[in-house]
Amino acid sequence: MKGDWQIQLRDSYKKSQDMDVEFDDLEIKNSITYDLGNELKAFGQLDFGFKDAAEDKQSGDDLEEAYVGLQYDNVKVAVGKMDLAGDEFGIEQAYETTLEEDQFDAVATDGDDVIKVTAEFDSFAIVFSHDLEAEGNDSENGEATDLFIGASFDALTVAAAFQTYNATPGAADIDTWGISAEYDAGFVVVGADFSSSDNDGTNIETDVTNLAVSFKAFGTTKFSLGYVELDSDDNTEDAETFYANVTYKFPSQKNVRLFAEISETDYDDAATDATVETDVLAGMRIKF
Repeated sequence: MKGDWQIQLRDSYKKSQDMDVEFDDLEIKNSITYDLGNELKAFGQLDFGFKDAAEDKQSGDDLEEAYVGLQYDNVKVAVGKMDLAGDEFGIEQAYETTLEEDQFDAVATDGDDVIKVTAEFDSFAIVFSHDLEAEGNDSENGEATDLFIGASFDALTVAAAFQTYNATPGAADIDTWGISAEYDAGFVVVGADFSSSDNDGTNIETDVTNLAVSFKAFGTTKFSLGYVELDSDDNTEDAETFYANVTYKFPSQKNVRLFAEISETDYDDAATDATVETDVLAGMRIKF
């Protein structure tokens, strides 16, 4: 059993909202692995989220993941409800995002009818996933095919991803791709990514660029700075965000963290920009 609980005080970027207590993550993960011999393993996981229940948006829990699979050596095959391969993409370091983290996050990052293959080696990983269309079934909520490839060369990590997504049977495809690079110099980590979506139905192309830098102080405190730019053929969506945050891990229990963040978003559309302000938050996260 695993847990991930994050609760924070937040004064949202929306001028119409006052400060409140937000439940960013309230997860209980039940996972199990059986060794079947000859390098073969069976695994499964149920991941329950209670965020919406805590904020009175629903009654009870929300099933976030439910899958089973087999692993042989470094290759895993899983079937069920889970994240797509494109969810692996990105270098963004913000706790809360006014803009989407990247274009994969903006289009689709999970599915209910997913077949997923993961191959991980010392310095190379490849993830492929396909979310079945499931037309005529209760889980009919889109079809997606994703591919993620990542590789490490000493201090440099590079990645690329691609997704083709169809919201409903007969709807236009949305094709998304992205590339990223991150360099760990020891005292500082610098990263950048770029992702782009092309909607075949509207012919609108949307790009997201991320820049991020983080460094540790005293071995317990991490500072991160970042910049996000959204550029769309639909000019009313263009925007940019700057953010800065700090995270403190207790030396005796590194799964206990305190954090704070401030961010500022500027929209090119004047009407939208008039409805936003500075986003400020502080909170605590506990994992086990």
